[in-house]
Amino acid sequence: MAGHSKWANIQHRKGRQDKLRSKMFSKFSKEITVAAKMGDPDPEKNPRLRLAVKEAKSNSMPKDNIDRAIKKAIGGDAEIYDEIRYEGYGPNGVAIIVETMTDNKNRTASTVRSTFSKNGGNLGETGSVGFMFDRKGEITYGAEAGDADTVMMAAIEAGAEDCESSEDGHTIICGDTDLNEVSTALEAELGESNSTKLIWKPNMSTELDLEGMQKLMKLIDALEDDDDIQRVTANFDASDEVLSQL
Repeated sequence: MAGHSKWANIQHRKGRQDKLRSKMFSKFSKEITVAAKMGDPDPEKNPRLRLAVKEAKSNSMPKDNIDRAIKKAIGGDAEIYDEIRYEGYGPNGVAIIVETMTDNKNRTASTVRSTFSKNGGNLGETGSVGFMFDRKGEITYGAEAGDADTVMMAAIEAGAEDCESSEDGHTIICGDTDLNEVSTALEAELGESNSTKLIWKPNMSTELDLEGMQKLMKLIDALEDDDDIQRVTANFDASDEVLSQL
């Protein structure tokens, strides 16, 4: 299982969801507002907005919050945000991509750089670690969607590139520009997905022991705590034994 998937599972097991819920909803609202402002405010006519709304719903964001974020864009009173990607190295040389959405570039750059340096990392230049990741679409389903063969066949027919299944569910990978089309085809066959989003998928990984994982988690926690930071992706890998000790 790739590092980004393991990280999602770790977050869930850490029981941080209540603490993060308000901050998470705020980040979803920002993405929805920006997507609606850049294109059509109708999710059915705006693939980026559709994906943003879908991801928000899959994380139990109330419909009123979603509607409010769209109306903010329509009303013209939404802030102007710049989308900036930062790249760097965390503890033990783990490659990290930080995606931000900010109304103050200087503030965000300073915060990201400071957070890396305070937590054993180093902020690099754009492109310094990007080659270790591929931009992909990721669609997840629970185990109730069907057995591995059923979901694999549906994924192939929908135009996906890969499908990984376990007792916890199914993760389907497709090209980034194909995400809307593939997810729509899968929904027709398997029903509503648990999650549909664009990701940075590691094409190489760094193995970490328990100490390395603890240091990395401290850095990622600090980054994700900032309101300007939308997503953090790292190319770590760790054994099940290490993960069980976290």
